[in-house]
Amino acid sequence: MIIRDIKDIIGTEREVQGEGWVSRRLLLKKDGMGFSFHETIIPAGATLQLWYKKHLEAVYCVAGNGSIEDLATGETHAIHDGVLYALNKHDRHILRGGSEDLRLICAFNPPVTGRETHDSVGSYELVEEN
Repeated sequence: MIIRDIKDIIGTEREVQGEGWVSRRLLLKKDGMGFSFHETIIPAGATLQLWYKKHLEAVYCVAGNGSIEDLATGETHAIHDGVLYALNKHDRHILRGGSEDLRLICAFNPPVTGRETHDSVGSYELVEEN
């Protein structure tokens, strides 16, 4: 059984930051669950263009507001507490923070190792554990 408290992750190597995002990685590849599980904070007003070419991601909003734009269709969808979106086709998208910070709960498949940050197109590379 794995038990983790987000308070024990903040400020450690499991908290990874980039421009416009903070990811607190609760479950990683080495935990052996077959997916990774994160709390991600997108600050109010932030804009991120992302394209997870090698990962599928499911995201559930538990606080805040914002929007996601599907770059293939041009459709924009509101995000707020209770909304889930799943990037089931490696969808290129723009994630925008609204008037409040977004607090998102995310699952990635394949799981991340914990060292990943977004590359120039907003993707994570597959990182092998040492």
